[in-house]
Amino acid sequence: MSALTQLFDRYWPSRWARWQDWIAITRLDRPIGSYLLLGPTLWALWIAGSGKPDIALLLIFTVGVFLMRSAGCIINDFADRKVDGYVKRTADRPLATGRMTSKQALTGFAVLVLLAFLLVLLTNTFTIMLSFAALGLASLYPFMKRYTHLPQVFLGAAYSCAIPMAFAAQSNDIPAVAWLLYIANLCWTVAYDTMYAMVDRDDDLKVGIKSTAVLFAELDIAMIALLQGITLFCLLAAGNQLALSWPFYVGLLCGALFFASQLWQIRSRGRDVCFTAFRQSYWFGLIIWAGLVGHYLLHPA
Repeated sequence: MSALTQLFDRYWPSRWARWQDWIAITRLDRPIGSYLLLGPTLWALWIAGSGKPDIALLLIFTVGVFLMRSAGCIINDFADRKVDGYVKRTADRPLATGRMTSKQALTGFAVLVLLAFLLVLLTNTFTIMLSFAALGLASLYPFMKRYTHLPQVFLGAAYSCAIPMAFAAQSNDIPAVAWLLYIANLCWTVAYDTMYAMVDRDDDLKVGIKSTAVLFAELDIAMIALLQGITLFCLLAAGNQLALSWPFYVGLLCGALFFASQLWQIRSRGRDVCFTAFRQSYWFGLIIWAGLVGHYLLHPA
């Protein structure tokens, strides 16, 4: 325990506990989800800016990624507040235990969304319009696990909205290559979130939560491999369309090898290995971004 934590526990225990609950519900202590969202956003900004993204937009989208990811975590916990207590991994969440009220959570969600929207207002009208669709998908996703086995698809659609928004903000246009990146990221998101859902599959079956892990059943690893293959194919098509050079394709090859290592890692379908593989997934986004950076360094606009 750090000296700062000890200080808070000793002199301001109730206030520190309250802050710990806010950190927990916004996952500020678990930034993996933000990194997963940030990688594809960087792809779009680098391509839209031909390797020289607008610095202001880079800051806006980076901060926006962290704000919206935290907002998404809050609305997810709100949607799951009555079932999280029955799932081993989520039983101690603030809403599940009653340490935080639904009103407090929704207020926090509204504040984060407002802050993110204020950032979007610094862009252009096209991006502002797209932000409403992104918010709708982000708000809808957590409730879909009650009605469909494909909530991960809604998550992928929401997580991918940053891509057309980045193009719109940078160039006031959404070219065809943006939609290739969108599909690539959507499929990648479904793949890694299926690994995540495999961690909770036994508990989800007991409480009636739907997911792609439940839907795919014994075909789960094969479906993850298929989704990863579509991701790589779309990125390959995007690279060809943009006439990218060898650093990008080296990155794509490294990304393919990373996917293969994940499939090998989760072959036993154990909770711990699936969770570890999920937590490592953000590296794929950074690998592809590194390939793009390498291309534009060799071929500046």
